[in-house]
Amino acid sequence: MKLGLIGGTGPESTVVYYREIVYGVQQRAGRAFFPNLTVESLSVFDVLQFCERQDYEGLVQYLLGGVRSLAGAGAQCAALTGITPHIVFDELSALSPIPLVSMVETSCVRAEKQGLKKVGLLGTLPTMNAGFFQRAFAAQGIEAVTPTESEKEYIGSKIETEIEYGKVIPSTQNEFCAIAERMAREEKIEALVLGCTELPLIFEAVRLPVPYLDVMRIHIDALIDAAMRS
Repeated sequence: MKLGLIGGTGPESTVVYYREIVYGVQQRAGRAFFPNLTVESLSVFDVLQFCERQDYEGLVQYLLGGVRSLAGAGAQCAALTGITPHIVFDELSALSPIPLVSMVETSCVRAEKQGLKKVGLLGTLPTMNAGFFQRAFAAQGIEAVTPTESEKEYIGSKIETEIEYGKVIPSTQNEFCAIAERMAREEKIEALVLGCTELPLIFEAVRLPVPYLDVMRIHIDALIDAAMRS
């Protein structure tokens, strides 16, 4: 099956998606083979501006243009490589000419399989505030809590001005870890949901008091499964 990816939301995660999918499929195939894959690159900053204006219809149409380009290139299913655009996933999916694989749904399935009941959600401000992650997890009997308002502002700002550019600054990394540790101690979360595809840049080399769900990696696994279907 030919996959299509909406990339650029942001570039760092798009690179990971491409690399992990092509080599993951090759490993599964057990031979010298790379899957047919198309990437349509949009801009994370446009996505964030649509969200800031709460112009969700505009965001749907912006993303839909990209999905239609993927379908025109022969993609048989597609996925968004950014989590924030999932704020309009249901509306986008209803209009899409090809099936879309949800990052939120795949992470919910993984959390349920692990028997989790309470998780902490980190991500962009739209992701943490819009409630689409929380509603999806609640439907599976899992409570998803977010940081304090001041912590959310800090996280959102650092994602937009540093992490989207691939920058990992030690002081930012330390503060993110402190927020995660506070949530584990005070909120009694059982795991941390990395609700931004660039957040593994911050957490992959540190030790936390609770495990984390790398939403991007979980999604990539599901997309490799899709690509292996004839």
